[in-house]
Amino acid sequence: MTEPLRIAIAGLGTVGTGVIRLIETNRDMIAARAGRPVEIVAVTARDRGRDRGVDLSPYAWVDDMQDMAQRDDVDVVLELIGGADGPALALARKALGAGNGFVTANKAMVAHHGLELAEVAAASSAPFAFEAAVAGGIPVVKGLREGTAANALTRIYGILNGTCNYVLSEMERTGADFHAMLSEAQEKGYAEADPTFDIEGTDAAHKLAILAAIGFGTRIDFSAVRTEGIGKVRASDIAQADTLGYVVRLVGIASLKDADGTCRLLQRVRPCLLPFRHPLAAVTGPTNAVVAEGDFSGRLLFQGAGAGDRPTASAVVADLIDIARGQSGAPFSVPVSALMDCEAGDPGERMGSDYIRFTVADRPGVLAEITAAMRDADVSIESLIQRGRSAEGGEVQVAMVTHEGPERCVSKALELLENSPSLTAPPLVMPILGD
Repeated sequence: MTEPLRIAIAGLGTVGTGVIRLIETNRDMIAARAGRPVEIVAVTARDRGRDRGVDLSPYAWVDDMQDMAQRDDVDVVLELIGGADGPALALARKALGAGNGFVTANKAMVAHHGLELAEVAAASSAPFAFEAAVAGGIPVVKGLREGTAANALTRIYGILNGTCNYVLSEMERTGADFHAMLSEAQEKGYAEADPTFDIEGTDAAHKLAILAAIGFGTRIDFSAVRTEGIGKVRASDIAQADTLGYVVRLVGIASLKDADGTCRLLQRVRPCLLPFRHPLAAVTGPTNAVVAEGDFSGRLLFQGAGAGDRPTASAVVADLIDIARGQSGAPFSVPVSALMDCEAGDPGERMGSDYIRFTVADRPGVLAEITAAMRDADVSIESLIQRGRSAEGGEVQVAMVTHEGPERCVSKALELLENSPSLTAPPLVMPILGD
């Protein structure tokens, strides 16, 4: 029999135990598809005595996870502890440096240190894989790296965070406000006790930076991702979008342009308005979806469960099967030495329409002030809506949709209004995506 692929697992939370269950349940099928058995030989976690619902007795327990990197009986280290730095990063460096394979579901570490780790992996000819770091069980990393390999991709975008998508789609369904739906998401386990990384868009930004590097063959640059979360979106925005024929979703968008021989990569995460007929508009609940646009393939949609122990374990074991077959490939589509350097794109160059919501004092002259700022910044207004009136001296919301134009003009108009006493809260701007 062919020698097994021997793995060590660092981290025995829901995903780690899910990997153990999956390998035990589908052992024979995995061996047949991998061409050899995949065997767990060692495990480690913070608390050895905790009951995790799986039998750990067949595996060696390692007290210091760093020791896993250089064990003679380990071919691949699987890291499932999380964190961009600290023990996870130390383990990755040590395992890859020793020539062992390394598989992770750690999106933050890949987004911040993926380039460095890919260089270490290349130097030691060690496989480095992270399918589970982006969109859970959706094979989008493999889909971009292999399925679109013959295409020049122009844009990659999608719904990359299940927590935000659940909150926004439930606000749409129920009419409830943001905080009520966030609390419900926490009660159902779709949001962490501290949901900051999700709600502020950081989690989606990690994933977008990884997808952009894979899809475009560029050096990963998380620091260049412009990020805005969903905390400012109100139930009234959701309702107004519905009236106009749109839904609101948090969307990560990466687009590549080559002008005069200079590569420019624009990466943004922000709430957007999507037409009802858009393929992402029907994505509701804690679901992820990614769209890739290729010059020959056209538009491709990847959709499925973006998190959870079973989908994430599925992605992890898929990486192990590839390594067992000897088919892991370059982590970011091309050899790390061939990855392109790109300048950050200028968001002001984006051409499109926007939804803008102002919260203003309910007094005469406010609309004239807003429209004058738009006129002076060369922003053309398609429609302007003010519904109802507040109690005397209170606030009202004014929403407008602009005609297509450069984003820098909208930014200029908001700068003109920045110190206006008429505005009682910062405006919310959401781009309107086309079909």
